[in-house]
Amino acid sequence: MEVVYEDNHIIIVNKAAGEIVQGDRTGDEPLVETLKKWIKEKYNKPGNVFCGVTHRIDRPTCGLVVFARTSKGLSRMNELFRRGDVEKTYWAIVGKRPPQDSGTLTHWLTSVEKNNKTYVSNTPREGAVKAVLNYRVIASTERYHLLEVQLITGRKHQIRCQLAAIGCPIKGDLKYGAPRSNPDGGISLQSHRIRFTHPVSGIEVDVTAPVPEDNLWQALAKQVDFEANL
Repeated sequence: MEVVYEDNHIIIVNKAAGEIVQGDRTGDEPLVETLKKWIKEKYNKPGNVFCGVTHRIDRPTCGLVVFARTSKGLSRMNELFRRGDVEKTYWAIVGKRPPQDSGTLTHWLTSVEKNNKTYVSNTPREGAVKAVLNYRVIASTERYHLLEVQLITGRKHQIRCQLAAIGCPIKGDLKYGAPRSNPDGGISLQSHRIRFTHPVSGIEVDVTAPVPEDNLWQALAKQVDFEANL
């Protein structure tokens, strides 16, 4: 577990693909419990340790997750997420270049609990929720393309199913149409950057996750760095 930001109220962790944020029916230890143990040991705290989940990212996704160390931090971060005042930027690797190098995707999503999958419609439907994201291609190799995605709404499996709906499933995401899995069982989607005004101190919090230690991720990230310095 990698802690990338910490203060009295908030702690941000770089989650590995395959870790779960909260407990589920698998019975595997969730990240929130691992973090409680880490806090307890680091600060030699007696008794129970408070650690609140402010949002979640999918198990096969890696990257930044924000937790709260106090009840005040939890309630106020929950309100920031509810109002859409947290800027969330993701990086996604896809095998097919989108029809346009940048754009906005708007769909209506219906989640089915039985198979844990979200279905996409181009038009409103009863029970469906509106989902909006912005994307742009920021790097490419001969076979893969790196997209920067900004979430406007936060829906279950939103990036995964919306990119699949335009013919660009995320690398390794078998559930949404990728041809093969990744060696680590994860998908090539990272919660890359989180930015918000701290709900207690009022300072700006702007955290970027380290690029995964994978040859393809590293090669694409170097392109981004090179073009940024031109």
